[in-house]
Amino acid sequence: MNQNTFNLKSFLLITLITSIWINASDVFRYFMFVMPRMKEFFPGRNDIAKMDWEIFSIWGLWDTLLTASLVFITFLFVTVFGNSLKSIFSAATMVWLAIFMIFWVATANMGLSNWSILWITLPLSWAEMVIGAWLANKLFVKYKLSLNYS
Repeated sequence: MNQNTFNLKSFLLITLITSIWINASDVFRYFMFVMPRMKEFFPGRNDIAKMDWEIFSIWGLWDTLLTASLVFITFLFVTVFGNSLKSIFSAATMVWLAIFMIFWVATANMGLSNWSILWITLPLSWAEMVIGAWLANKLFVKYKLSLNYS
C-alpha cells in the first residue's frame, strides 16, 4: 500500500506562495479584461465593478480558498496518479471546471455579465490554474510534502 504523509505546515506554506501567483493573475485579469467589459455591460452604473477595501478583502479570501483548493486537489492527483504533467493538467482543469466554469456560466446565465466575456475569462483562468498547479507541484518537491518525492 502506498503510504503518503501530509504536512499541514508545508501545505500552508505552499498555499501561501502559490496564492501570490493566483492573486496577481486574478488582479491582472480583472483590471485588464473583466472590469472594462462589466462597466460597458452596465452603462451608467457607478457601483459596478468598483474596488474598495471591503471588496478587496473578500477577493483576498476568495483567492485564498481558490488557491487552497487548487493546491490540495493537485496534491491528491499527484499522490494518486504520480508526478506528471497529466496530473497537473487534470488537477488544474478539475478546479477550473468546478469554480470558474460554474461561476462565469451562472453569472452570464443570470444576466449579470455578457456571454462574450467568457471567451476571455475562461481561457485566462484555466491558464492561471495550470500555472498554479505546476507551481504547487514544484513546491511539493522542494518541501517534500509527500513521500512520493523522497
